[in-house]
Amino acid sequence: MAEEAVTTLRAELRRFGRAEEAFALLETFLEVARPRLETAALDPRQLYLPEEMTDDRAVVRELIDAIGNEPAPQRRLLVVAERSYDLDDVQARWDFTRLAYCSDLATVWSQRRRTTYFEVTDKSRATYWLPHTLKIQYFDAIAAKGWAVPEDWLNAPSKTPKPWWKRF
Repeated sequence: MAEEAVTTLRAELRRFGRAEEAFALLETFLEVARPRLETAALDPRQLYLPEEMTDDRAVVRELIDAIGNEPAPQRRLLVVAERSYDLDDVQARWDFTRLAYCSDLATVWSQRRRTTYFEVTDKSRATYWLPHTLKIQYFDAIAAKGWAVPEDWLNAPSKTPKPWWKRF
């Protein structure tokens, strides 16, 4: 069976008028995609507060400070520092959406970690990779909440992934 076409959407904070718009779009994505998702995780080391963050700045600063006051996990060879968030918990989703943009690496995975749907890297790049059916549901949910889908997202082409044997 052929894999569903996937659309890549850029989602850096600086591309939105306000950081809160990026947070609202990520929150909406987590709600819509919840049945497909297993975990959301981020690297809790060296969290920083982006300049673009305005309304939630003080609350997010408290979250960062609280994580900074926790005992540091022991470093082990080939083990990634990771803090997971329960996507069924409303507060955990809220925390993740704000902290994802403060981390060196934040990821939303599908079940069994087979697919990455959203990722922030280097505290500056953010990307969604959405199968066509999920993209349609997501865009509908964004519009239903009164947010505008970014114009370049509407025009982003879907691409059919290469067969697994051609990916290596």
